[in-house]
Amino acid sequence: MAGSHHDKHVFPELKTNVSGLTLCVLTAEQADEYYALIDRNRAHLTQHGDYQALAASDYKRAHAELLNDPSPSLRCGVLLHSALVGRVDLVAVNPPKYGFGYWLDHEATGHGYATAACRALIEYGATMLGATDVFAGVTHGNGKSSAVLIRLGFKVAEVFETYTRYHRALVASPCAYPA
Repeated sequence: MAGSHHDKHVFPELKTNVSGLTLCVLTAEQADEYYALIDRNRAHLTQHGDYQALAASDYKRAHAELLNDPSPSLRCGVLLHSALVGRVDLVAVNPPKYGFGYWLDHEATGHGYATAACRALIEYGATMLGATDVFAGVTHGNGKSSAVLIRLGFKVAEVFETYTRYHRALVASPCAYPA
């Protein structure tokens, strides 16, 4: 039901419109796979100035992050045929307004996975959390991330010195998720 309290333990595995691509809650049990993903993507994560702190993470810090319950925000792993290839977050900044962030393994870019994963989580947020607005920031020069947001219907809300803030107003989808 829209606007209801979200419980990470009942968060469903979300399917996307890409075969084999799903989202699931990212937990401490996935720390080894998550850290390996960060480790092999350090240059990719920082090429535009984004994700500096994440790229500097050691295993202990990455594991500790996953131990921290983000509720009522959602921290999701992007899985391709059950292998972790990225992360997408819906951040409860001021519900029903949410922040949004995502990144993919450099090998997983250019296949539509980011767009599909983001679309699934945004639809879930609108339908199950009652989200009315989603905001995302993209560092200047990161044209691929800007293109994902534009494909998803985001519009430029404000331009700052180092990044652009995007906004998308949401309408609950008729799609039904299990309660």
